[in-house]
Amino acid sequence: MVRKIAGRPVVITGAASGIGRSLAIRLSRHGCPVVIADVNAVELEKTAASLSGPALSRVLDVRDAADFGRFASEVREWLDLPLAAVFNNAGVATATSVLDSLPEDDTWLFDINYWGVVNGTRAFLPMLLKQNYGVVVNTSSVYGLVGMPNNSAYCSAKFAVRGFTDSLRQELRGTGVSAATVHPGGIKTNIIRNGRIHRDPEGRGRDLEQIAADFDAIALTTPERAAEVIHRGVEKGKARILVGPDAYVFDALARIAPTRYYSLVARLLERK
Repeated sequence: MVRKIAGRPVVITGAASGIGRSLAIRLSRHGCPVVIADVNAVELEKTAASLSGPALSRVLDVRDAADFGRFASEVREWLDLPLAAVFNNAGVATATSVLDSLPEDDTWLFDINYWGVVNGTRAFLPMLLKQNYGVVVNTSSVYGLVGMPNNSAYCSAKFAVRGFTDSLRQELRGTGVSAATVHPGGIKTNIIRNGRIHRDPEGRGRDLEQIAADFDAIALTTPERAAEVIHRGVEKGKARILVGPDAYVFDALARIAPTRYYSLVARLLERK
């Protein structure tokens, strides 16, 4: 279902940094009235200051379903045009083995990465269905395509986002509303630096900054490029949007070698 969103209102969570901020800036430049939300008030204000058109900014913890509902009501009052897209993009990271994982960290991540997506979808879906128009765009990951060591909580949440959005897409058949899943590969953001990583999960003695630097070294895509790919994918009506060349590699490996892909990934990483 082809969707033109340029020039029409959009909602973006996780807009204080990374892909969310870049999406907000890009869509604002394409004439979209932009509604942005994030739990980080200081960085959210910086995003708001960088926008070139109409904007509504709201501090929001996506784990709070009731506040998400109030936020949707505020957006409804603010809009002059039908809402074109809701980007449920907020996300965090942990990195640990299953053996060493802390339940409170897993809960924190799952509440944001999965329930934040569910809360955002439930808050705005009635509005989209009433206007019989729009698209829900939920951010999963390449780790929602394959399971990776030391990322059990992150993979679980991103697989859950994928399943939730696929189910939603089928429920929306016959309506003017659609759903899309975004699967970014390595994106040069601060998700590792802002994550809950208490020790080097690979046992190499690296501190958080070194782990983040190693991630940056293999991340192939900038947030700006990710925003461009997502924007174009949504407007082309794609149901699944792969972001970055590594996303296409992971997708192919999951299809070709569904039980052996990590052996192939490990070989690729050893060559870098």
